[in-house]
Amino acid sequence: MPWVPLFTFTLLFGLSMDYHVFILSRVREHWAAGATAREAIVTGIGRTAGVVSSAALIMVAVFSIFATLQMIDVKMLGVGLAAAVLIDATLVRGVVLPACLALLGERAWYLPRWLAWLPGRGMLAEGSQPVTPAPALAPALAEVTATARAAATTA
Repeated sequence: MPWVPLFTFTLLFGLSMDYHVFILSRVREHWAAGATAREAIVTGIGRTAGVVSSAALIMVAVFSIFATLQMIDVKMLGVGLAAAVLIDATLVRGVVLPACLALLGERAWYLPRWLAWLPGRGMLAEGSQPVTPAPALAPALAEVTATARAAATTA
């Protein structure tokens, strides 16, 4: 029985990140397309709410079936996972995440200049304009790009 809490946490962490990335991707797409932070949050959460709620409902139903089985370990796992998925999908993803994003506003998408090298920084929604790097970063960015291309051609 000592494996149940660790296994539950591990599984829930993976499921939670899946929801999180899905929701934040939609919000970020709308923000990158030019919407204000509040509009992006409302649109992104609104468009993903049905999918996240449906997936959570299915998982709660499946995990609840575990509670009907004979083994105590599996019962504990089922009840714990069902309750945690329900709480995560409703309270955390439906209330806490949008509230935090709304409080942060435009700062939710701030990335310091020294992290400009991260991949995916230029991800855009359909129809949005590409982001041009700051003039001070252009030489450094060109050098990194040239180095990456040279490494790719030699590999």
